[in-house]
Amino acid sequence: MVKTMLITGALFGGLAVILGAFGAHALKNLLEAEALKTFETGVKYQIYHALFLMVVANLSQLSISAKTTIFYLVLIGVILFSGSIYLLASNSLTAFDFRKIGFVTPLGGTLLIVAWGLLVFYLFNWEK
Repeated sequence: MVKTMLITGALFGGLAVILGAFGAHALKNLLEAEALKTFETGVKYQIYHALFLMVVANLSQLSISAKTTIFYLVLIGVILFSGSIYLLASNSLTAFDFRKIGFVTPLGGTLLIVAWGLLVFYLFNWEK
């Protein structure tokens, strides 16, 4: 699980850099300033959670079971949260109205919050 978390964190981080550059350059003239700011929010949360996965992977205080639970919460949370933000921010560029799936953004955010909460829980219950 540690290797999977590190690889996923690295992939999420690299993809966040690519998407950030894409937003700053390719979308700069295509989207309104507010939509670009929204897109940037998705990038920020993705990179924060890429780093989060890499830190959690290296915590010897956590069991593999705890790491696995946190991993899946973050994986699904980032896909739903950041992914839906990317789609919502670029909504004006497509024929599909992504506002119809906007409900997944808070669901993804909730999963990310739960992952952080579980980390706190596991660390409070860590026995030396």
